[in-house]
Amino acid sequence: MKKINNNLHNGCSEKHEVGAIGNFVTNLFKTKNPDDMIESANKGGLEKTLGAFDLIILGVGAIIGSGIFTVVGIAAAGSPESAGAGPALVVSMVLASLACVFSAMCYSEFASMIPVAGSAYLYTYATMGEFLAWIVGWVLILEYLVGYIAVANAWSGYLIQFLKGFPFLPQWLTNPPVWLVNDYSSALDTLAKQGLDPAGVIPHIAGIPIAFNLPALLITILMAAILIKGIKESTNMAGLMVVIKLAVIALFIITGAFYVKPENWVPFAPNGFEGIFMGAFIIFFAYIGFDAIATAAEETKNPQKNLPIGIIGSLAVCTIIYVFVAIVLTGMVPINQIDAHAPIAHAMRLAGQDWVAGLISLGALTGLTSVLLVLMLAGTRILFAMSRDNYLPSILKTVHKKYKTPHVITIMTAIICIFGSLFLNISTAAELCNFGTFTSFIIVCVAVLILRKTDPNRKRPFRVPFSPLFPILGIVCCGGLMIYSMQFLTTSRFLFPLWLIIGVIIYLTYGYKKQRKMENNEN
Repeated sequence: MKKINNNLHNGCSEKHEVGAIGNFVTNLFKTKNPDDMIESANKGGLEKTLGAFDLIILGVGAIIGSGIFTVVGIAAAGSPESAGAGPALVVSMVLASLACVFSAMCYSEFASMIPVAGSAYLYTYATMGEFLAWIVGWVLILEYLVGYIAVANAWSGYLIQFLKGFPFLPQWLTNPPVWLVNDYSSALDTLAKQGLDPAGVIPHIAGIPIAFNLPALLITILMAAILIKGIKESTNMAGLMVVIKLAVIALFIITGAFYVKPENWVPFAPNGFEGIFMGAFIIFFAYIGFDAIATAAEETKNPQKNLPIGIIGSLAVCTIIYVFVAIVLTGMVPINQIDAHAPIAHAMRLAGQDWVAGLISLGALTGLTSVLLVLMLAGTRILFAMSRDNYLPSILKTVHKKYKTPHVITIMTAIICIFGSLFLNISTAAELCNFGTFTSFIIVCVAVLILRKTDPNRKRPFRVPFSPLFPILGIVCCGGLMIYSMQFLTTSRFLFPLWLIIGVIIYLTYGYKKQRKMENNEN
């Protein structure tokens, strides 16, 4: 009898374990109904103030900035870990924009159908379940916040270069200490090039070296303050900056066209297909702004109409501008003389147009500022959506009573960006941002195909044309560029999987448990 009881007990235990595993797997792939998302968003308190033009301004504000003023030089001339595209940078831009176009259409279908803050995170939640949704949200945080750090560091460098153009300013302002305008690793590299001993230049407190980027810190505080004030005020500021930088870019194209030498376009692709594909990977960093528009869906008037216009419109405008800049830049300057940090301003200095170079430096500061604004906006909205779904502490979803903005999470985001700027340099941050972007684009393309099968009757104000061909092409383009680049990159190739592992640990130890607890309380 005892043996029989033991067998029954063991059998029950095994069934319980199997049942527990089954429940765990079921919860991992539990989806969220889009109607519930929209209903929850309507109770969220975010104010709807954005129209189609505001969204295009946001998109152009994010896209045109880092690519035109910094990354375009790296994509053309190359870097220690990647070959440059040379004059074939135009082809690289077309490849990058094609990958974006297919993904942009998928984003537009979702954004018009589920106009809720959260972007690819919520689209994944509606199709593939909470675990993959968390991973996508975690990847988007990498994309926006690490991308923000890269642009903030570039902004700091342009500010110093701009101030150096005023000889009447004090020396401490135009030539500040290296440790006060760089992260620690960048400060070490700069001092090494100058032949200086870091121990004698960088101050120490209790044996710890002190190096931080003060301009990046200050601009981050300013961006957070503007976003807390209100989304409409943020787009108004972005609109002003977009007008300024577009005028500066037009000045470069028109003036630079007179200094183009066709012989600089030969050879057209000095590094062959490797240079073209790596150029497309690098320049992709300059296209990430359009998906940030989807994160503002909850604050958009008539989102079913305005979101697709904003996403596709901003991408089209920026691609045309990028191609013209690439043609003029590679025609003005031989490939071995293109400056990797300030290519456009440097090209004008080589042409003897210092006054144009000065205006371009001002435009670069303006352009990068608008990018910072939109990247922080997107990052805060992703975190806001994840906290509203109970995967992050509830305090993060608090909305300011007066300004109707998620002020707590905006402050936290600013702190994260300030802390991250102490450790990440521009190139590594940009590469990590690209990996995050490619991953989110691929998943959104897959999600469109899934929802077409699981919920074919749902109203779609915008539909991806030629489906499933276009979503599949988006997957192939993004996946191909991502996989191809990994054979050349080292640091970011290691850090990206590490970021994913950290995300899985946080989900299993905190997010999953909190979600189950909330479900039990509701029941």
